[in-house]
Amino acid sequence: MTGDHYFTAQPTSDAPAREVEFSVADRDYRLSSAGGVFSASRLDPGTAVLLRKAELPAADTTGDLLDLGCGFGPISCVLADLAPTSTIWAVDVNARARELTAANAARVGAADRVRVSAPDDVPDGVRFAQIWSNPPIRIGKDGLHDLLLRWLPRLAPDGVGWLVVARHLGGDSLQRWLTERSWQVERYASQKGFRVLRVTR
Repeated sequence: MTGDHYFTAQPTSDAPAREVEFSVADRDYRLSSAGGVFSASRLDPGTAVLLRKAELPAADTTGDLLDLGCGFGPISCVLADLAPTSTIWAVDVNARARELTAANAARVGAADRVRVSAPDDVPDGVRFAQIWSNPPIRIGKDGLHDLLLRWLPRLAPDGVGWLVVARHLGGDSLQRWLTERSWQVERYASQKGFRVLRVTR
């Protein structure tokens, strides 16, 4: 048995190499993954719903985009591919996840635009035109709230956040909690038990 979780900073569990294939916006992706990271063997169903139902960035999107809790990097790679003049910040506490994301960014030809970082390594002055996240619900409600209170205020004034949360894991209560804190939150889509939330100031 191992005490590792996908939010473990330095996983010590075995890391058998895997390949994960998926398609988004008629583009095919084949990324490297490994044990000890979030949804290591497939594109997580919530992430799939987010990338299918949210408003993906246009080719002329510029500025800094955040993939919060990047895992092995599927969201980061899609954003970098679709918005080739943007900079993607891929943030995760898990060192193995960051290594995989950096390798996958190179794999899709975006190594120069995907900045893979631990949370504390993102410069304070960076403001994000978009924040994308399948947030780590398993860290608990308090941890999740602290995470969102740290990062959502870094949205640019006209920025937008895209979150996906399973309904049975608190998607609706999270929407209420954000609304109570003066965020504008729209349930943009629902599919397969997941809520896609659009968050603005």
